[in-house]
Amino acid sequence: MKKIVTLLVFLIFGFTQAQQLNCTVTINTERLPNPNQQVFKTLQTSLSEFVNKTDWTGSLLKQNERINCSMYITLSSNNSDQFSGTIQVQSSRLIFNSTYSSPIFNFNDKDFSFRYTEYEPLLFNPTTFESNLVSVVSFYSYLILGMDADSFQMGAGNQYLETAQNIANVAQQGGYKGWSQADGIQNRYYLITDMISPMYSDLRQVTFLYHSGLDKMSDDLKGAKERIKSSILLIGKFNSVKPNAFLTRVFFDAKSDEIVSIFSGGPSITVTDLSDVLNKVSPLNSTKWSQIKY
Repeated sequence: MKKIVTLLVFLIFGFTQAQQLNCTVTINTERLPNPNQQVFKTLQTSLSEFVNKTDWTGSLLKQNERINCSMYITLSSNNSDQFSGTIQVQSSRLIFNSTYSSPIFNFNDKDFSFRYTEYEPLLFNPTTFESNLVSVVSFYSYLILGMDADSFQMGAGNQYLETAQNIANVAQQGGYKGWSQADGIQNRYYLITDMISPMYSDLRQVTFLYHSGLDKMSDDLKGAKERIKSSILLIGKFNSVKPNAFLTRVFFDAKSDEIVSIFSGGPSITVTDLSDVLNKVSPLNSTKWSQIKY
């Protein structure tokens, strides 16, 4: 009996320890003519198990501590075992003393192609290129972990972002698009290169300050709004040195709707300077910024 209990404890501990992400994986095949749905059901199940059951960090997390995220894959072409399309990656995290989940990351990667044969095992090795499917999904898993950690403590995501960069470097040998600086200016290469560059450390500081403001909302709503505002004003200072930075766009792709919501209700604070900065650093969202009025 003792042996059975010990085995159960071991299995439960091992199962819990091996999960840091709570990820919903979806495969959309509507653009494919006559797709073999069974293959894609298998792929969706395999990817879901791969992301959610891989021990990415070695940390022991409870169910409610796992990072909520999603990967929405839209396939546009298929030739035998070769596939191409896009992957939309999103993540969020709970705000202290609330049930609200704040969006952290929202990125649509349009350079996603891979080879896949039904039932093939998905194996991750950070030092070896196994497949572009595994590399891309693993890359974004570590990016999610790094950005989430940064939202709690400045620089806490370094180890995860460094692993993501290593995956990107190794994946270049596969020859797939999106891993090289020659493939464009808003791809995986620049996403991770900029994130770990000291030149962009101010934007990572903004991530921490912004979310520390959100975490204080249950205690001091007006003070929290002032802190969030201050973090956004820092983006304005950064923009004067690095205008139209890729990571600035990435930040607002995740945060624009939330910012409008924060500053469109509750206790009033001065937002004239905030609106000016928002329109300068993210003019594509000017229609949204016009909703911020006091």
